[in-house]
Amino acid sequence: MWGQGHFSRASATESVSFSGIVQMDEDTHYIKVEDVVGSHIEDAVTFWAQSINRNKDIMKIGCSLSEVCPQASSVLGNLDPKKIYGGLFSEDKCWYRCKVLKIISDEKACLVRYIDYGNTEILNRSDIVEIPLELQFSSVAKKYKLWGLHIPSNQEVTQFDQAKGTTFLGSLIFEKEIKMRIKATSQDGTVIAQAEYGSVDIGEEVFKKGFAEKCKLTSRTDICEEKKLDPGQLVLRNLKSPIPLWGHRSNQSTFSRPKGHLSEKLTLDLKNENDAGNLMTFPKESLAVGDFNLGSNVSLAKIKQDQKLIEENEKLKTEKDALLESYKALELKVEQIAQELQQEKAAAVDLTNHLESTLKTCIDTRMKNLSAKMEILKEMRHVGISVRFGNDLSDAIQVLDEGCFTTPASLNGLEKIWAEYNLAQEKIKTCEYVNEGNILIAQRNEMQQKLYLSVEDFILEVDESSLNKRLKTLQDLSVSLEAVYGEAKEGANSDEILKKFYDWKCDKREEFTNVRSETDASLQRLVAWFQRTLKVFDLSMEEPLISEDAVDNIDEILEKTESSVCKELEIALVDQGDADKEIILNTYSQVLQKIRSEERLIATVQAKYKDSIEFKKQLIEYLNKSPSVDHLLSIKKTLKSLKARLRWKLVEKNNLEESDDPDGSQIEKIKEEITQLRNNVFQEIYHEREEYEMLTSLAQKWFPELPLLHPEIGLLKYMNSGGLLTMSLERDLLDAEPMKELSSKRPLVCSEVNGQIILLKGYSVDVDTEAKVIERAATYHRAWREAEEESGLLPLIFLFLCKSDPMAYLMVPYYPRANLSTVQASMPLNSEEALKVMKGVAQGLYTLHKADIIHGSLHQNNVFAINREQGIVGDFDFTKSVSQRASVNMMVGDLSLISPELKMGKPASPSSDLYAYGCLLLWLTILNIFAPNTGVPRFIKQVLRDDKVKSLLCSLICYRSSMTAEQVLHAECFLIPKEKSVPNPEKDTEYTPYKKEEEIKMENLDKCMEKTRNGEANFDC
Repeated sequence: MWGQGHFSRASATESVSFSGIVQMDEDTHYIKVEDVVGSHIEDAVTFWAQSINRNKDIMKIGCSLSEVCPQASSVLGNLDPKKIYGGLFSEDKCWYRCKVLKIISDEKACLVRYIDYGNTEILNRSDIVEIPLELQFSSVAKKYKLWGLHIPSNQEVTQFDQAKGTTFLGSLIFEKEIKMRIKATSQDGTVIAQAEYGSVDIGEEVFKKGFAEKCKLTSRTDICEEKKLDPGQLVLRNLKSPIPLWGHRSNQSTFSRPKGHLSEKLTLDLKNENDAGNLMTFPKESLAVGDFNLGSNVSLAKIKQDQKLIEENEKLKTEKDALLESYKALELKVEQIAQELQQEKAAAVDLTNHLESTLKTCIDTRMKNLSAKMEILKEMRHVGISVRFGNDLSDAIQVLDEGCFTTPASLNGLEKIWAEYNLAQEKIKTCEYVNEGNILIAQRNEMQQKLYLSVEDFILEVDESSLNKRLKTLQDLSVSLEAVYGEAKEGANSDEILKKFYDWKCDKREEFTNVRSETDASLQRLVAWFQRTLKVFDLSMEEPLISEDAVDNIDEILEKTESSVCKELEIALVDQGDADKEIILNTYSQVLQKIRSEERLIATVQAKYKDSIEFKKQLIEYLNKSPSVDHLLSIKKTLKSLKARLRWKLVEKNNLEESDDPDGSQIEKIKEEITQLRNNVFQEIYHEREEYEMLTSLAQKWFPELPLLHPEIGLLKYMNSGGLLTMSLERDLLDAEPMKELSSKRPLVCSEVNGQIILLKGYSVDVDTEAKVIERAATYHRAWREAEEESGLLPLIFLFLCKSDPMAYLMVPYYPRANLSTVQASMPLNSEEALKVMKGVAQGLYTLHKADIIHGSLHQNNVFAINREQGIVGDFDFTKSVSQRASVNMMVGDLSLISPELKMGKPASPSSDLYAYGCLLLWLTILNIFAPNTGVPRFIKQVLRDDKVKSLLCSLICYRSSMTAEQVLHAECFLIPKEKSVPNPEKDTEYTPYKKEEEIKMENLDKCMEKTRNGEANFDC
């Protein structure tokens, strides 16, 4: 073997050395114990590990690198092997400290080692950055080698074997806390130590598995000589010597690697990472000398002979291992078969015992089972199975056929006469001349007589038809069927389905009858057998019976009886097949359609019956005459008198106040009288409105001639205004106080009416705009009247025209300091209050859009937060069209409320209203704060913690999806009640990571805000 002469010089000392060791000390004070955690495995005896005391340092390094490296620039110029850089690890995209081992690929990529973990990787230069000086300190991980071991040097050790050794060492060390007993430190900083995991010696385990060999001892003299050599000489000596200085380990990695990479590998292996990082190479001549010296001590024939013996030995070893594995597999299979055989024997014994015990109680068991089935059969026959055969559907069809409600004979004639009557009413409604109207009224009255007779016949026929009783029967029938069959599917009405149902029902009934007859016959036969058997065993019977004739065939009788009972139970209890279910469900759908059709007919007849009763009632009261308007004229006369007295008292009060010696008590008395008179005036005005409402109802339903016959009462104007216009109210009757702070666009005054504070808006009108104002206000008022308090709109109280000036006045409730602009300036709404208010605003927009009204001027000054929890939409300028209203440049803070399509010249639409709504919601969500003492607006974005609000804002402003006001009203952020949140300044300032999707949403929201402030018209935010 190689190196025998060298081993003869080995002394008894325990000092050992790997190739490359430059320092070693046997003193007891140097051998120390260190607890580490394995981080990277290089081979079967070499690994990297971190001290458990450096855990916090690793976390601090990671945090510092995550803050510094993303902002740092890539390294330019030459890379310094001594310097520590930041490298972006490809697997987790995190930053770690690293050193450059080699530059490859035309300086575009580098081989680096992550010094705090030990692993290497090839990185692009763009993934390597400079790090500050405070991070330029020694590595956390150290390189360790197992003491007294080296990788086998024989050529049979393949890369696969080395990989297995590396994997085995990793299973013992990687990410485990191990104890290192340090023996020495090599020149390149590798620590030679004995590794222990609990009571397990890791080096011993590696040796036992054959992944490493133990090193032999060398003399201290050789070690001292080696210390004197410089690094180049030391490497050259290792190449020339057949046996390394540390035991008899050969540098197998050097000799087994292809020649083309030998110099490069040596350069990397000899790199000193803790020192200057000098890269050391050797000329080819030196390597050639080493190769020659290796072969000079051993003959070529001897080497070939040894190689052949080794190959044969390995082949025999492989065959031995294969035979051993085959033997073990066969042995295991024999054991399994033996176990299975034992189990089969035990099962056979159990089965035999069971059969023996069963045979002893066979008759008892069969009779008990049959008795249990008989109990179920009795209960089933008692309850019946009508549903399974559709008996309930048959009964329902019979009910529909027998008592079917048909259209009353008088209904067709009534419909015809009623249509002629409605045509006559329509002619009166469109008539403009009294004389012509009188003729039409006379014709209508004749038609009324005919209609009255037809109505009486119809009412009499319906009263005799038991309509309500039939409807109750149908409803009960529908409820009972739906409880059994559930929801019916839609389908065409076809008699073929009912015919198929009847055929199926007859077949099923016949089959079940046959089965039941068979069951009865079997049971009777069994009972007869019991009776005969009783006689056989009755000793009191004088006449003997042959027992064989009496008790024979009992097994056949029991088998037949059990079969018949089971078959009947199967029909009764087992679920029906798909074909049977389809027939029953189709029939059920047909029955339910017939029920619904008859119910609709009854509902139509009932509605006509109700109209007929009302018509008859009105006709009896106003037969051949129109309703009187005398009561309304009386109210108007009273109002005229009250207004005259009120004006006189106002003049009297002014005279007393302007006199030289005013009497205070007299003035107060007159003021009280004035207040009382005002209250009386408004009380009569409300009475007048009630009378107008009654006349309007009569005119719309039965007497369209009222506006034509009584033009003096102005009923047509009242009807056209939707009940909003009044002729009895005048501006000077109110004790009005000017609202100068709100009168920038139009004169506004504040007053009190019946204890309610109202606001009076004045509009300048002419002949052309007066009708438009009334029409727009009436449309708005009708939309409000649909839901009133639930409409989300500001109610309109009265609309009246000034007699002396071209002015129209609109009376609305006054909510002081309740508009959003004032509320946000004084005490901003919190998130819960803002959502409540904006839900009310969404309700208001929904009410308007449902009535085909586009607001066009939604802004913070005409949206009101009543009691900070109810939001309502204010009215708009009724003198302007929607395009004129939408053309006004409205702003909230720095946000423009004008939608992009309006800026592009497109007409206003519900979508533009919702855009303004979204901007208001955004304004309430993101605070608009003015810098102190500057008056310059600036936006401070708070984190939108509510994803539902964020999603709604993106839909309204950014993506401009075709959302409707109804969809906004039912948005998720309005459906779930919100809990009040307490602001946390610390939490607001800390960095919060977002998901990618949320970052995109916020970025789009920011772009929309910026474009809105800049006035850009673009649909794609």
